[in-house]
Amino acid sequence: MTQMQHIVLARRPEGAPTTDDFRLETSPLPTPAEGEVLVKLSHFSLDPYMRGRMDDAKSYAEPVPLGGTMTAGGVGEVVASNHPGFEPGDHAFGMFGWASHGCLPGKELQKLDPTMGPTTAALGVLGMPGFTGWAGLMTYGDPKPGETLVVAAATGPVGSIVGQLAKAKGLRVIGIAGGADKCQMALDTFGFDACLDHRAYDDASALRAALADACPDGIDIYFENVAGKVLEAVLPLMNTGGRIPLCGMVAWYNAGALGANQGGAMDQLPKLWRTILVKRLHVHGFIITDLWGKYGEFMKEVAPMVAAGQIRFVEDVAQGLENAPTAFIRMLEGGNKGKQIVAL
Repeated sequence: MTQMQHIVLARRPEGAPTTDDFRLETSPLPTPAEGEVLVKLSHFSLDPYMRGRMDDAKSYAEPVPLGGTMTAGGVGEVVASNHPGFEPGDHAFGMFGWASHGCLPGKELQKLDPTMGPTTAALGVLGMPGFTGWAGLMTYGDPKPGETLVVAAATGPVGSIVGQLAKAKGLRVIGIAGGADKCQMALDTFGFDACLDHRAYDDASALRAALADACPDGIDIYFENVAGKVLEAVLPLMNTGGRIPLCGMVAWYNAGALGANQGGAMDQLPKLWRTILVKRLHVHGFIITDLWGKYGEFMKEVAPMVAAGQIRFVEDVAQGLENAPTAFIRMLEGGNKGKQIVAL
């Protein structure tokens, strides 16, 4: 094999991405330089943060350049190595992008043991999404037995581990998800106490009323993944001293740069700010790369729970590199069930 395929950013989206924003290209297969490793990917991850990388806007990470390969973590088999820590046949994780192959310095790769479980776990429950859920909850959520936690995008790779960890620590866990089937998954697969289908409620007031019934003692922790209508519904129900780990706001990702009136959000700013003050809420935005020093602690706690079946995970697998854009767009619209990955 002398060539590889990869998907590049063809143009910057205006609003929601379309398949025309991406382009499938073929390039010569790279040869590993000194210290580098060439990997043939079996799977790569699709995550909401990638939508932000498509915009040419100042953020915590550089945007994908036009014509550049879309960023992604991937797993696969080493086919050539100029690094002493890797040899052909090894399995590895790295930030290879939306591609059939990737060539990176060995120091940037994580060696995987396929005998310990599916290597795709490094893309989800034991990778960045799972670590994000654990680190956000433990560092900024400060969960205590008997408290109530609400998490939106409840069946995704972040929300599902947040809920399961909170249950294991003795909290009452309420999920919010898009669709009755996802809510049933939150109950049956992930063991939540209750789950509300946000699509079943016309506005934030109706969702808030249902949440109030599900949370008779108020909400102590809201793990924020989506913002939008869900945030508006949750805030008045927060208890004094409540904590909000701010992980994402997928409901607003397609609305353009921050500062725009994203779906009427700015109209709610005075009420939001007053609620934070009066209820002495602890709202902490975080970027998971800032917490990477805790990854070993995460693995020590969570990996045995996954191996024992105490933490469960679901993967939504799209087949074929060429179908990655469609799967990505579907994920942003809430069409995935579990961790969205692409199989090659």
